[in-house]
Amino acid sequence: MQAQQITLLLEKLSQISDEVAKVIVGQQDVIDELLISILAGGHCLLEGVPGLAKTLMVSSLSKTLALDFNRVQFTPDLMPSDIIGTEILETDHETGDRFFKFQQGPVFTNILLADEINRTPPKTQAALLEAMQERRISYGGTSYELPKPFFVLATQNPVEQAGTYPLPEAQLDRFLMFIRVGYPSEQEEIEILKRTTGNTHSELSAILSAEDIIALQDLVRSVTVSDELLSYAASLARATRPESSHSCQSVIDHVRWGAGPRAGQALILCAKARALMSGRYAIHLDDIQFVAPAVLRHRILVNFQAEALSISPDDVITDLLAHVAVPSSPM
Repeated sequence: MQAQQITLLLEKLSQISDEVAKVIVGQQDVIDELLISILAGGHCLLEGVPGLAKTLMVSSLSKTLALDFNRVQFTPDLMPSDIIGTEILETDHETGDRFFKFQQGPVFTNILLADEINRTPPKTQAALLEAMQERRISYGGTSYELPKPFFVLATQNPVEQAGTYPLPEAQLDRFLMFIRVGYPSEQEEIEILKRTTGNTHSELSAILSAEDIIALQDLVRSVTVSDELLSYAASLARATRPESSHSCQSVIDHVRWGAGPRAGQALILCAKARALMSGRYAIHLDDIQFVAPAVLRHRILVNFQAEALSISPDDVITDLLAHVAVPSSPM
């Protein structure tokens, strides 16, 4: 790819946040993490209490990307066929022959918004596993490739437990990042009230095409990383495991299961994406430390003692970042 093309792509990328900001007030870190996940080619799970514009954020971001977008509201009665599709009986009007034809479901898109994903039973949640990992769907002995690029951006509510089905660890691990959406600041909340109670409506423009995103994903892979930072990322992932020599006392006391090798891969890929978003072609130490909470929090399973003491995976990650030795030459 020529330098001029790369410059143009990075200029387009820098416009995305400004475009989304026409609709979403604040939440800059969340928007950055969503973009990091997309550039790294992974799926993303957003968690936050009702009313924090999680769904609006994803739909607004999708409008800045010239991609196909489908939204599925996950409910207790949702069936796997409602997501992946089903076979329907058709008739050839010329011959009178009947045959089954596969009718594609909403998963056949570029961006799938799985809204309130924890409200549907495990059988339906599992229907997304192959799509998320293999980027294809198997039905009736036939495999169907999904469009490229393909992302699952899912939301869930952390406070309502009745009628919910927590995602199993195997499916959580399919998400590259687990992003927590917090409350806005006072000034941001005032701005939200101003925008949403008046007559102003912002139109968003599509900035990046599917080809642009695929090109940016290739660029992310080409961002360089030093051996020292590779070692740091591996140490950070290994330190989440209680039996590891890298682990700190907080992990030994409060963690039941730590992150697998996929966590280290996610740390490096997400750090590369953040570096590219900053216009850099080599990752820095702060890139890894910025993405670490979103990459690790859903890959750490705390034990009963931690739950009794209200110690969360985020608390453990804070201790890990303070404990794991920083490389002497982090560049």
